[in-house]
Amino acid sequence: MSVTRRDFLAAGLVGAASGVMVPPVFAKGVFAAGIEGIHNDRVLVVLQLAGGNDGLNTVVPYADPAYLSARPTVGVRPDAVLHIDSSVGLNPALKGMKSLYDGGQVAIVQGVGYENPTYSHFENLYVWEYADPQRAQTDGWLGKLLGSQIDSQGHPLSACALGETSTPPELRAPTATVSVIDSITGYTVRGGATRQATAPALYRTTPGIYGVLFDQALSTAESGMKTLAAGASAYTPAAQYAVAGATQAANSLGAALQLTAQMIVTEPSVKICHVVLSGFDTHQAESTRQTALLTEVDAAVSAFMTDLTAHGQADRVVLMTWSEFGRRINENGSQGTDHGAAAPLFIVGKPVTGGLYGEQPSLTSTIDSGNLKYTVDFRSVYQTLIRDWLQGDPAAILGASYPELPIIRVA
Repeated sequence: MSVTRRDFLAAGLVGAASGVMVPPVFAKGVFAAGIEGIHNDRVLVVLQLAGGNDGLNTVVPYADPAYLSARPTVGVRPDAVLHIDSSVGLNPALKGMKSLYDGGQVAIVQGVGYENPTYSHFENLYVWEYADPQRAQTDGWLGKLLGSQIDSQGHPLSACALGETSTPPELRAPTATVSVIDSITGYTVRGGATRQATAPALYRTTPGIYGVLFDQALSTAESGMKTLAAGASAYTPAAQYAVAGATQAANSLGAALQLTAQMIVTEPSVKICHVVLSGFDTHQAESTRQTALLTEVDAAVSAFMTDLTAHGQADRVVLMTWSEFGRRINENGSQGTDHGAAAPLFIVGKPVTGGLYGEQPSLTSTIDSGNLKYTVDFRSVYQTLIRDWLQGDPAAILGASYPELPIIRVA
C-alpha cells in the first residue's frame, strides 16, 4: 500500500494542481532487511512517447520500396530523410538526435516488441510498464527495482516523475518512494503547511498505526520539498529549452527535461527520472502531428544533453525512450496510421555505444495482416539497462534472463 495523491487530497493537504510525494506507508525496515542497494551515481531517465509513436516514420527504412508503396501520403521521402546508412535514416525533425548519433551518443534499437502483441493502449501499456506480456504482475518494473535494489530506505528524491501529476505505473510498488513533481512552485503541501501543522489532521482521520505511517510519509515529503527548493537556487540551465523556437510552455517536454536536469545537477541521490510526452496516437493527419511531436522531442533532448554536458554530469546519465506500440505498415484513409506492434527506441547518453542494434523488421513478411514482427524483446533493453548501466540484478526484476545489447560503454 502506498500513500497516493487521493490519500493526501482526502486529508485536504495537497492542492489539486500540485505535485505530491508518493512514499510507502509501511515501515521500511521490514522490507529493507537484508537488502543490498546499488551504490553508484548513475541515473536513468525514462522518456515515454505516449500514444504509440510511429516507428517507421521515426527511423525510416527509406531504401525499401515497400515503405512508400504502403505509405504514399504519410511516408517520409528519401531525399528528406537524415540518412544513417544506405537503408535507414531519421525523420527530418530529428536533426539534433542525428547530431548526437553522429557523435556516438545514440543507440537505435530496431524492431522492439514482444511475442503475440496486443493492439490495445491499455493492455500494451501494462505490458511495458510491468515488463509482463501476460499482464499478471502487480508491481511496475522500475518500482520493483527502486524498492528492492536502489533505494530500500525510501529517500524522497531517488525516483522522480517530472512534469507529471501522478505516479507512472512502471514506478509503482509497495516498497518504492516516488516524488511526483509537476513544477517547483507546485511541489508543496497546501497553504505551505508543515508536517507539524498537518500531522494532527491525519491522526484525527486515520487513528492508530496508520496515523503514524501517514506522519512518516509527510516527513519524507517535507524533506523532499526542502531539498528541491534549495536546489532551485543552485541551478542555472546551460541550454535553451524552448520548443521549436517558441516560448517554452509550462507543460512542455522541454520544461520537464529542464526540471530533470536540475534534479540531476543538484540532488546526488537521484537515480530514476520519468517524463512523458503525449499525443502520438496519430490516426489522422500524421505528417503534421508527428512532425510537431518529434520536433519537440528533438529540441528537448538536445537541450537536455547540452545542459548536462555543461554541468559536467553527462557521464552519469542515460536516457531511454519507449512507446506502447508502433503503427501499422499501411497508412489508413485519414492520412494517418493505426495501432501496430514492433518499433524502434532510442538509448541516449555519453555512456552509450552508439549505432544501430537489432534488425529492421520486414515490411512484407508480417503478422496480423500488416504489422511488424519484433526482432528484439523489449525486456532485453530493460535487462541491459538494469545490469550494464544501473549495475543491478535484472533476473530479480524480470523473472528471467534475456539477451543483452552491447549499448553501454564498459567503464
